[in-house]
Amino acid sequence: MPIYEYRCRDCQSTFEVLINRSTEPRCPGCAGGQLDKLISTFSPAAGNHEAGPQAELPACGTCGVPGGPCAMY
Repeated sequence: MPIYEYRCRDCQSTFEVLINRSTEPRCPGCAGGQLDKLISTFSPAAGNHEAGPQAELPACGTCGVPGGPCAMY
């Protein structure tokens, strides 16, 4: 089940809702139903929060971008 982020048009609060087929989202602040679905940002998967330093990727030989298309050749 996906999690969607909404903003209430009545009270302007922003909140997330876990949606299934029968869920009709309502604002938890004012119980309003006039909602705008927001574009959520990417969130990395849960995992080890104590990751060490990451290896630096070599620069691309063509464009100079680290990790570029030809950096691995």
